[in-house]
Amino acid sequence: MAGWRQAVELAMTDDEIEALAALSRSRTEPSSRVSRAQMLLAYRDNRSFCAVGRRLGVHHQTVERCVERALAHGVLAALDDRPRPGKEPTITPEAKAWLVSLACDKAKDHGYPHELWTTRLLARHAREHGPAAGHKCLANLVQGTVCKILGKEEIKPHKVRYYLENRDAEFEQKMAEVLCVYREVEVLNKAAARSKRGKPVAIVSCDEKPGIQAIATTAPDLPPEPGVHATFARDHEYKRHGTLSLLAGIDLLTGKVHALVRDRHRSREFIELLKLLDAAYPRGTAIKLILDNHSAHISRETTDWLNARPVGRFELTFTPKHGSWLNLIEGFFSKFARSVLRHIRVTSKHELKQRIMAGIDDVNRHPVIHTWSYKLAEAA
Repeated sequence: MAGWRQAVELAMTDDEIEALAALSRSRTEPSSRVSRAQMLLAYRDNRSFCAVGRRLGVHHQTVERCVERALAHGVLAALDDRPRPGKEPTITPEAKAWLVSLACDKAKDHGYPHELWTTRLLARHAREHGPAAGHKCLANLVQGTVCKILGKEEIKPHKVRYYLENRDAEFEQKMAEVLCVYREVEVLNKAAARSKRGKPVAIVSCDEKPGIQAIATTAPDLPPEPGVHATFARDHEYKRHGTLSLLAGIDLLTGKVHALVRDRHRSREFIELLKLLDAAYPRGTAIKLILDNHSAHISRETTDWLNARPVGRFELTFTPKHGSWLNLIEGFFSKFARSVLRHIRVTSKHELKQRIMAGIDDVNRHPVIHTWSYKLAEAA
């Protein structure tokens, strides 16, 4: 004959009781933790598995297992599920390593027309070629498992992250030369503020902004209406009239912009800009240009024209390859595109040219002196 089940004494600290009380009232904790907290608190008041089970609507053996777990592992540890062994993994570590190594190749290297892997293609390739490579466990590999394996290794073979290789061995030296010119700008500006006149010099940052689109609307824009439409409404259809190139140079000492708008930006257009600069400054002024390595800047036609100028009239400082961001006019082009060219609609290329030049004139009415401060202190 079986004897009566002996009541088990469960000791709890005040902190544990407080934590259990908070968990028993929680609406955000998992229901299993809330239920177990209620069981332990109810058992503290009445040490009877059956009574607690009837009170909470659970089987008395459930209460008993919860209390026994609290005695064995601690009151708060009893609230969580115990780790289960789970199913033995069928994909071996060697197979996973083979799959990861495969993902580090390009799909085209394995005979596919795809440039990169997709997880579906990678799973299919592993199913077809894995067993022959000695990994029979990959015969039934599915896309989801591929995602899990690659996710643990933090590999994303379907994505491309771009980088820029340094192809200029003299990058640092050329950058220092540009920064020295900006240092000269700073010195000249301070000298001008003190009314100290030195050798007449102009420092101009030059570049081209090609591909400015002359786009026309096919229907009139609708204006905003207070309380109805907050923005202009524009028809999705449009008409192209071609593109223009803006060739410009900004005087870093005065902020004045010298600009031309042409259909193209070849050597002859760049020479037009040089002629514009040549006419804008007195003969005795040395014009120092900061520009990138565009073919129009270093062509034979441009070089011949510069060689025909008086000695010391033009002095060119080139930014390093892939270093056009060192050119201050890039910031001006960015601002001009956001303020003048953004959302612009015209009826012809001629109208676009007029509006660009009107924008340049507006800038020159209130010129802004652009300054460079990044790494300027390191310039010699």
